[in-house]
Amino acid sequence: MTLSELHTQVCRDGEEFGELDEEWASLYARCSTATPFQSHSWLHSWWVSYGRPGALRVVLVRREDGELVAAAPLMRARGPLPVLTQLGGAITDFTDVLLDDACPEAAPALAGALARVARGTVVDLREVRPGASAEQVFARWRGPRRRLADSLCLELPGVSMDDLIARMPSSRAQRVRAKLRKLDALGIDERVVPGEEVPAALERLLTLHQLQWQGRGVTVEHTSDRFAQHLARAVRPMVECGDARVTEFRLAGDIVAADLTLMSPRLVGGYLYGADPVLRARKVDVSTMLLRHGARETSASGRATLSLLRGAEPYKQHWRPETVTNQRLMLAGRGAAPLLWLRAGAAGGRRWAARQARERAWVGRVVGRVRAWGRTNGGGG
Repeated sequence: MTLSELHTQVCRDGEEFGELDEEWASLYARCSTATPFQSHSWLHSWWVSYGRPGALRVVLVRREDGELVAAAPLMRARGPLPVLTQLGGAITDFTDVLLDDACPEAAPALAGALARVARGTVVDLREVRPGASAEQVFARWRGPRRRLADSLCLELPGVSMDDLIARMPSSRAQRVRAKLRKLDALGIDERVVPGEEVPAALERLLTLHQLQWQGRGVTVEHTSDRFAQHLARAVRPMVECGDARVTEFRLAGDIVAADLTLMSPRLVGGYLYGADPVLRARKVDVSTMLLRHGARETSASGRATLSLLRGAEPYKQHWRPETVTNQRLMLAGRGAAPLLWLRAGAAGGRRWAARQARERAWVGRVVGRVRAWGRTNGGGG
């Protein structure tokens, strides 16, 4: 097949995008790098909740017989400057394009289609996981381009809980085993929620999530109606086709925790959970409970990676994960080169400022501890 045998189109209508579900699912199954965040259920539901009229730009590449071999789910970003960015927004941990693994012409064809659609604009792809299909498009881009670092993600190998514990220092491993024995002694059991019960289970999960973070700075978007509606639309079909799993944890018959896990052929990722404060009061280590659950699902299914998704929170570091940095890929036509350099420079400046703030905070903590030590030991301060 040659590039001339492929043709492209741009979907700008939300209803038309919704009607792509079956052929999108077929392409998704033929793209080995895809994560559940690239499923049609997730993206279309996100668009219904968060999209803006007139902004949709889903770029499609087809064979002569109409079969879909590549897709880039994009939209025109808010703001005065012409920018195309990915669907999924801030609630999506990994973004990507879809390419048919069996069609080597798909990547250059999609790159050419994007160049035509983005004439005079910048294509700004956030949170691209290393090894993603978008890297193939980036490699074939003929105009100005930039690759920047984006969010940090933490990942563990897809092995059993015993093997994860074996990676830890002996003293910490002993503490983890004690926490697991406590969980077993309490008799907390797990129940996988079937598809027809998912909407009600998600309502309970979100309620538990708010209880868990009450008074401790919950992510505001997770409390919004549009987020709840997005999950209600997206997750049930994802559960029914194996891209997601909702699990509830019961103590003495009461639901005390719930977890939403997303799954692709390569990885399992814990997306959102909620836990009743009663567990904290009973000294239950919820993160250990959830990690055992995730390790069991990952190793049992033969997937290679248990992803802790975005964020390098201290509790994740206990498990000695590998740090993987998402990428930000910027592409532009030659006429939009100045806009690309301007946007890339602004993004780099924000990352530099955030890094400086973190470093100053770290230095401040160290200085405070040194001064406290000096006062305790009779020194000056």
